[in-house]
Amino acid sequence: MSAESPLKDSGFEAVIGIEVHVQLKTNSKIFCSCQNRFGDPANANVCAVCSGNPGTLPVLNRKVVEYAMMVGLATGCKIAKISEFSRKHYLYPDLPKNYQITQDDRPICEDGFVPIELEGGAAKKIRLKRIHMEEDAGKNLHVSSTESHVDLNRAGMPLVEIVTEPDISSSYEAKAYLNRLHAIVQYLGVSDANMEEGSFRFDVNISVRPIGQQKLGTKVELKNINSFKFAANAIDYEIERQVETIETGGIIYQETRSWDSKNQKSFAMRSKEDAQEYRYFTDPDLPLLIIDDEWVENVRSRLPELPHEKLIRFQKEHKVSLYEAEILTSDIELAAFFEAVVEICQNAKHASNWILRNLLGYLKEHKVKLSEMKIKPDMLAELVEEVSKGIINSKIAQDVFAEMAETGKYPSIIIEEQGLEQIGSEDELEEIVVKIVADNPKVVEDYKSGKDRLFGFFVGSAMKATKGKGNPVVIQKLLKKHLS
Repeated sequence: MSAESPLKDSGFEAVIGIEVHVQLKTNSKIFCSCQNRFGDPANANVCAVCSGNPGTLPVLNRKVVEYAMMVGLATGCKIAKISEFSRKHYLYPDLPKNYQITQDDRPICEDGFVPIELEGGAAKKIRLKRIHMEEDAGKNLHVSSTESHVDLNRAGMPLVEIVTEPDISSSYEAKAYLNRLHAIVQYLGVSDANMEEGSFRFDVNISVRPIGQQKLGTKVELKNINSFKFAANAIDYEIERQVETIETGGIIYQETRSWDSKNQKSFAMRSKEDAQEYRYFTDPDLPLLIIDDEWVENVRSRLPELPHEKLIRFQKEHKVSLYEAEILTSDIELAAFFEAVVEICQNAKHASNWILRNLLGYLKEHKVKLSEMKIKPDMLAELVEEVSKGIINSKIAQDVFAEMAETGKYPSIIIEEQGLEQIGSEDELEEIVVKIVADNPKVVEDYKSGKDRLFGFFVGSAMKATKGKGNPVVIQKLLKKHLS
């Protein structure tokens, strides 16, 4: 498949909708008191309710309802005053009741949106059709081709499913939407949104149609995508596959396909089930969920500043670019780290540069989380201040940063221990500059004849002579004086 846009000059457009399952981080499961916890031994957190024993009755977890309301309010949804739970039937080993408790035609939230930024800075709202609560299924563990085990720890864990309208038209928009939604649930504190642990997982529905045609094409669902980058790759591949199939006279079948990230291909899993195959009906064991205005307003009052709100504020208050603000606000820990640094050093631009270039680069290279980083906000703020005051120059600061990351020492301590303080004395630097000019008469002659680029030779020589500790501003000033 080609690297450029799969729709370029094809005469087709893509219509994309996304269903995201967010696992909520309540203490207990949605309908029982079992621990809602990842990583415990298999089947350690199971009771008669979540294992589907006959005669048991589910009891709705109030915190799950409030978390669902928070997600709905944060995305501009209408909160239903009356909603209900249904049974969705399917037969898999990881679903012990042979049905899943979910919400069908009366969900808790409807008609919201998630704002995203497009290439070039324009804004777009991705409309949400609904947000509903449901329980998770267990997990099948395939030991061999002939043996599978079932872990029911995950059965009954609380989920919200967030379903978009088919408003997304490219892999770029899909990735922007997923990033923004991921940040929203993190900011709300309703989920850790850890994709590796399955706390934030999504299915993508894709169809293509000739530009101008109103009727939707045949929808294909993509599953088993566990990163935003893979989502973009999978969408581009599937769009091109569908366009090529149609152009060569083939038929697009409504099916579920799995994404193979290693080979960068999708492959058919099964034909897509229709809603009637699930045989939805109202769950008789759960009463109607009634939500009054007072409850809604109580939950609304607890909403934090959201990532898209922080994005705008960072640009206005801290004068960072849209690109910088997008990265800084994409993760709640990173946004808090940035603001903590700025509060101390009062230099947002330099703080942003150090975080985006050095800090994130270190995290990526060493595969560590920000919370595991030895450099804390007050330490980075001190480094910014040391450079701003001229105590060390930017080149030495890079070495100090590396030492801070390895040892957790404050920059002032590293500077003192290693004698890294910048040489800013004009008298001391002038002696060095005069000697360099005197030792290189031929280079001086060439520079004066018009070869201005040789100025860099003199600056480099002075920095080498000072072992990188010379103040480059003072050095350049003195060189201009003695070379003029």
